[in-house]
Amino acid sequence: MATALNEVHGSSSSLAGRGKAPAYRPSANEEFMNPAQLAYFRQKLLEWKDAIIRESRDTMAQLKSGPIREADLTDRASSETDWSIELRTRDRQRKLIAKIDAALRRIEQGEYGFCEVTGEPISLARLEARPIATMTVEAQERHERQERVSRDD
Repeated sequence: MATALNEVHGSSSSLAGRGKAPAYRPSANEEFMNPAQLAYFRQKLLEWKDAIIRESRDTMAQLKSGPIREADLTDRASSETDWSIELRTRDRQRKLIAKIDAALRRIEQGEYGFCEVTGEPISLARLEARPIATMTVEAQERHERQERVSRDD
């Protein structure tokens, strides 16, 4: 996942480093969720999703290449543990793709960037860091506190 995030987040800085014009970055000095911002976040989400899918395809190709053929039991156990971790990561990323798709639907419906609890704008910094965010930081903190309280009961 770190690779996917680096590919997405690093893409604009690598373009700037090649002598091209710097990529658009949303700014608080412009209208919130104007067409340029929506296009920016849509593209960011699509690139993130594509990176995850590419990684998933690579994992599937490795799995299809054949079973683990480690002769030593310790090496075999280590390889199986590595695959288990890899598959759990892919499962988390599968769930992440669903959240990315939901964010893309919110863009199409004109709801992206606004808190689903309060209706207030989610900060650009938060959306930049977590483009699938559905709540402001404050609403998210309240939600997590309520979850902890109800879980403790």
